Parts: sequence; structure tokens; C-alpha cells
Amino acid sequence: MTTSPIRLGVDIGGTFTDVVLEADGRLTTVKVLTTTQAPEEAILDGIGQVCAQAGVAPGAVAMIIHGTTLATNALIERRGAKTALITTKGFRDVIEMRTESRFEQYDLNLVLPEPLIARNHRHVLDERIGAEGQVLRPLERAEVEAIAGTIARGGYESVAVGLMHAYANDAHERLVREVLAERLPGVDISLSSEVLPQMREYERFTTVCANAFVKPMMRAYLERLTERLAALGMDAPVMLMHSGGGIVALGTAAEFPVRLVESGPAGGAIFAADLARRYGLAKVLSFDMGGTTAKICMIRDQSPKTTRVFEVARSYRFKKGSGMPISVPVIDMVEIGAGGGSLACVDAMRQIRVGPESAGSEPGPACYQRGGKRPAVTDADLVLGRLDPEDFAGGTIPLSAEAAGAAVDREVGEPLGLDRMTAAFGISEVVDENMANATRQHAVENGEDLAGFTMIAFGGAAPLHAGRLVQKLGIDRFLVPPGAGVGSAIGFLRAPFSFEATRSANMRLSDYSAAAAKRVLAELQEEAAAFVRSCDPAAEIAYEARAYMRYVGQGWEIPVDFAPEDAADPSQARCLGLFEDAYRVLFGRVVDGVDIEVTSWAVKATTPLPPAEPVAPLADAGAAEAMETRPLFEPAAGAEVGAQVTERDRITTGQHLAGPAMITERETTVVVPAGFTAAMRADGTIEVVRDATRATEAAE
Repeated sequence: MTTSPIRLGVDIGGTFTDVVLEADGRLTTVKVLTTTQAPEEAILDGIGQVCAQAGVAPGAVAMIIHGTTLATNALIERRGAKTALITTKGFRDVIEMRTESRFEQYDLNLVLPEPLIARNHRHVLDERIGAEGQVLRPLERAEVEAIAGTIARGGYESVAVGLMHAYANDAHERLVREVLAERLPGVDISLSSEVLPQMREYERFTTVCANAFVKPMMRAYLERLTERLAALGMDAPVMLMHSGGGIVALGTAAEFPVRLVESGPAGGAIFAADLARRYGLAKVLSFDMGGTTAKICMIRDQSPKTTRVFEVARSYRFKKGSGMPISVPVIDMVEIGAGGGSLACVDAMRQIRVGPESAGSEPGPACYQRGGKRPAVTDADLVLGRLDPEDFAGGTIPLSAEAAGAAVDREVGEPLGLDRMTAAFGISEVVDENMANATRQHAVENGEDLAGFTMIAFGGAAPLHAGRLVQKLGIDRFLVPPGAGVGSAIGFLRAPFSFEATRSANMRLSDYSAAAAKRVLAELQEEAAAFVRSCDPAAEIAYEARAYMRYVGQGWEIPVDFAPEDAADPSQARCLGLFEDAYRVLFGRVVDGVDIEVTSWAVKATTPLPPAEPVAPLADAGAAEAMETRPLFEPAAGAEVGAQVTERDRITTGQHLAGPAMITERETTVVVPAGFTAAMRADGTIEVVRDATRATEAAE
């Protein structure tokens, strides 16, 4: 008999939709192909399968937690609503002019990405609010009514409102919404003062434009999903995972869909952080490789690093600055087009290239036999012996080794004069090196040395490639937790309810008011708490406060975290000390004789995480029995070798298996390289350790 609420985690990826059901601490998982044109169809299919496997009626589910890439894909593909931008006269072209930064400084023919909203869809009002919130030029209602008529005639579905300095005084933006709501009742409206109440008009305008662009699509999708779930007899509340690593209510998600842009990857980072807490790991590299992308995240002290600006749809070799800046709280990670569905080709320089183009779920890799002709990473993995064609995705998706090999030969082997196995290894090695390079760069940007890190690998393709990746990065240990193939969906079930409220409130320390700072923090705390209460009215809430500070004259700020006692009494001296401590960590020294200013404040309200249950130490229970030996291409040897193969469920706690080996399960396969040994931990996690490291630990 079930004694705890039954919950579902649902993650829509570019290739697969993952569904996880949790009942009494037990997880039942299903992976189905994503239905791109109607994503809710895959969700309903997955829910039907997982409920049948668990013996649970759909109506018994108490909560559904959902993450999706729909908003991200809509922004990348420019597949959103017909959207208008209303802004202050003289600032019509801010989203096109961007900033003074050039992402390729010496390219004289540099082409900037097109703005999300074309110039003829931008409209201006002759009004002006000053930086201190003072009204410099009043807004006339008749002027707004005239623009409302223009928008009605233009057939717009959504409107973004971004007026100058609206973060300091939102009266004009609220008047615009009032008029538009009266004249255009069916049109969605997004205000920059609600979506992003912070200074810097370019980031604020692009963020509110992105929110407006995807809002009608996301609202319609969420309405269709809830209607279809109700038809199944499921009246459970649907919660959404947001980019910052927490859960918000459906209403909040529909109003601010831009906060969902990185919701799926955020679930993966939460999944890895939960495992890090249970293993007591201070330095973790989260490696999430799915069908379309690979995500890398640094986790220090069991908490993923967060940031407040990231870019969508980088158009120039993934260079920073070439995409669309979105300013919302987000877990800091690097995401590259390297997944099981990433397509391979030979370029004009006769080099193998892999990604970012992906086969997705339709048609999928060539081995799926659904119309795909070009080789994907999954095809290379099949040729290399890493996948069982009869048991992929639990046997629900039979693979054709011949179709995979023919695609590898045609697109890579024949153009380069390589045999099939070498061509497949070339594809795999390129994608692994792409991920390794991205990881190294991310580590350097965060000032980290990867040598002391433990990798946590999850996502359908990550356990296949983690062994080669740790060899390239000099990491000695990686963990593959239970349910790794659906890790992001499990992460949704481990995430707290949370929301971060932000506001620009500029104040210099030379003219600092502790009372004003305390008032701003209290208001932000109340705002953030209201969103959490909308998910759970009785929830216990913890608060985290942060100020963004800089030396006067600098162009950017650094985050300065406040302890609860500092937030309760944000004195001038304490602000100074916290800023100098944070600045010294980042840059090695402080700057004397220059005033310091706070540009904005943030308060995050979150429900506390339950205490972590430590995993018992590893006790040696002898070698695991292999079911068979299969050919596997071993990169270190540069040839096929005989690899021991067994099922994950056949390995008991403490048993080990020396590489080269493969451990199979329904959603993925763990490839154990030569020179490494895998062992089963008490919680079902497979721990793979370099043999030299294990010998050193045993000696100690």
C-alpha cells in the first residue's frame, strides 16, 4: 500500500521524452521518442506505460513535475508568436544595436544575429522615466490607444513592453498594459518591469521580447497538456522546473515562460547535486549527454553554481556574445551540440565534424531505420560495439547495425579512405574531444583544476562516453547512478520549490542607507515567498540574499552572497567587507580609494532539502559474473578487444567488474575502459575508478 504521495517527473528532450514515477521511494522509468509536432502525445504515451509498469492508476498520481526544451527550441528556430515591441521613443533599435562588444573582434565582415523582433514590428511612445524613477515626460493615454489600434490591425498575438528605466518606476508600463488589455483582450502582454526589473536596457529588452515571443505557444501547450491529462483522469497539479533549479506553479510558468529556457538541463544538475550530497563530494563535474546536446556543470559543495545571464542560439561557432542574452536566474553550465543524435560529416578540409546538427527523434540516427541517412554518434557507438542492437531502450527500438555501418561508410569512411571501424572511432573521438574541450574551458572560466573532481554521468549517452572523457580530462573516478538514462526527470523529483526575485536599486557605499537596503530585501523576500506559496501554501521557506556590486566606473558587477544575519542587518561595514572578500577571491586583490556601489539585489525563496542519507562505504564482495564476452573497440588499444558484458541488475552490492567491460540496463550502457574497474555501491550507483587510484586508496 502506498504511504507517500505518488509523483511523476517528465522531461521532454530533443530526441527522447523521459517519464519517471516515484512511489514509496521506488522509481519506475520509461523513455519514449519525442513527438516534435505535438509534445504532449509523447508525455501521455510515457505516462500510460510507466503507470502500467508500476501498477498505478493515473488518477492516483499526486503531482507532475515537468521540464521542457520547447521554449529554447522556439527561440533557436525563431518559431514563436507574431510579436510587437513597444518601447520609448529613441530606443527602437536597442535590440538591434546590441552592445559595443564584438564577439569576433577582427572580423571586418562580421554579421550580427538578427533581432528577435524586426524593426517594422517595433513601436515607440513619446514618454520618459529617469534613472531615479522620476517622470521626465508623461505618457499620454491617447498615444497608447493609437498604438493599440496599430497592433490590432497588424494581427499580433503577443506584445513586449520595454520602456526606459521601468525597473525604477513601472507606472508607464502598467498604463500600457491597462490600455492594451481593454482594447486587445486576446493578446498576451509581457512587461519588462515584471519579467526583469533590472537596469541595462539591451538585456532587459531582449529578455522581455523572448518572454513575449514564446508566451502564447507555451500557454497553449500547457493548456493542451492539462486538458489531456484531465481526460486520463489525472487532476494532479502540474509544476514546472525553471532554469534556476527549482519548481514553480503552472500559472507562474505560463506568465514567465522565459524562465523555463534551461529547465531540462537544470533538472540534471539537481540530480547530480543530490548524488554529491549523499556521497559527501565537494568537487563534482556533472556530465549530461542526451540525444541532442551535452551539458557540463561544475558543482562545488553539493550546490550547482548559478548565474543571471546566459545566451540562447549562439550563431558564430558557439562564441560568447553571438547569441541572444536572456537575463534570468539560471544554473551555470556549458551546453554544446553533442548528443547521440548529433550528425557527422567530412568538411572541405577533410576533417570529421560532429554536430551541432542533430537527427533528433524524427528521423533519428540511421540505425533507427526511420528515414535517417546520415551517420549520428549513436550509429558510431553501435558500430564500435557499445550498444546491443536487440536491447536498445529495453528492446523497444530495434537498431540496424548494417544501416549504421552503411551510413558511416558513405559519409565518413569512403571520403577519407577509412575502414568502417576506424571511421566510427573517428566520429566518436571527435565528439568526445569536443566535450572535453568545452569542459576544460568551463573549468578554466571557473578557476577550477579538474584533477580532483569526480564525474557524475547521466543521460542516455553519457555512460557510453564517460570513460573516454575522464581519460581525456585526467579524472580518476566517475559515478553512474541508478536511472542515469532519465537523470533529468529524476532531478525534477529532487528539486525544491523556489523562486528568485530581483530588482535594480542603485546605491553607493559612500551614501549608503542600511534602512533602504533592508526595505528592498524585505520586499523581495515577500515577492519570492508569494511564488513559493503558490506551489505549497504550508511550505517551510528558507531565504538566500545576494547583492550585485562593483567599483564605481566598472562595467560589470560581481555577486556577493549575504548570510541570513547579514540580510537582516545589511550594514555599510558588512557590505564593504563581503564585497572585498568576494572581489579578492576572484581577482586576488582589492582596489583602494575607489567608491563601491550596489547595482541590484536578489532574494531566493526555497523549500529546504531533506537531509542527505550517506551511502555506506564500499565493501569488496568479489568479482561480478559476466554473462558473455562481446567485441568492443578499445580506444587505448586502437582495436577491438573482448569485453565482459553483464546486466546491471545482476551485480550485487560490493561486486566489481574490471574493464574493458560493459554494464547494460534498459536506458543506457556503462562502458568501463581498460585500466578502470567498476563496483556496485549500496545505493545502486556504479562507481568506476582508475585502477592506479583504487590501488593507492587501498594501500592508504
